[in-house]
Amino acid sequence: MRPPQLSSVIERRLLVNYRVDPEVAARHLPAGLRPQLVRGHAVAGICLLRLGSVRPSWAPAVFGLRSENAAHRVAVEWDGPDGVETGVYIPRRDTASRVNRWAGGRVFPGEHGHADFEVRESEDTVRVAFATRDGSTRVDVTAEITHGLADSELFADLDEASAFFRDGGKGYSATRSGPQLDGMQLHTDAWRVEAGRVTSASSSFFDDPDRFPPGSAELDSVLLMRNVPVRWRALPAMPPAMRRALAPAR
Repeated sequence: MRPPQLSSVIERRLLVNYRVDPEVAARHLPAGLRPQLVRGHAVAGICLLRLGSVRPSWAPAVFGLRSENAAHRVAVEWDGPDGVETGVYIPRRDTASRVNRWAGGRVFPGEHGHADFEVRESEDTVRVAFATRDGSTRVDVTAEITHGLADSELFADLDEASAFFRDGGKGYSATRSGPQLDGMQLHTDAWRVEAGRVTSASSSFFDDPDRFPPGSAELDSVLLMRNVPVRWRALPAMPPAMRRALAPAR
């Protein structure tokens, strides 16, 4: 059965971005995907996402659901039939929503783990923390909204950062049931981001020295999206055979 196209509103999307050593980032990717480099760095991070009015696109917004979600991401590229394509690889998704946990991987792409979230927000400050029920992942980020993007070594300014993430709307997720990757693409005609400054951040994923040796993953920047209407379209799963075929020659 073809998955339905979903509509929702990104009520808040905090993109916490890390500069990562390309060789280290490549270790975390399936065959056929390679890090997308910006100024010699791989780009990885955490997406802390509250969605509202989530429903099939044909349904009225009043029937939509609301949920807190998180995704660990690595910006990637691969050789498609028409040239190089870009997007993100998502090794882990987590959610506080029972519906998302049940439907992910069944009704629409993207399997989710179970997490508990703590959120505090104002007009100029956002704090999002979560811990997964399996005990494997903890994140706690506080950011202040600023007038421009400062001190980033990845992006020269907010416009450059915005364009990079807008072009990375395709996401492929790891699955528990097999080596294929689930695919989902974000569409919006109202894309807009704000710049932020991280005042504190901890991540059991990026702070783990076994995954990322000291100095190989450095916090770079944070971006915020608020109240952006979006559509989500399922992409064909990327099977292992396709990923092997896409793997660069050695």
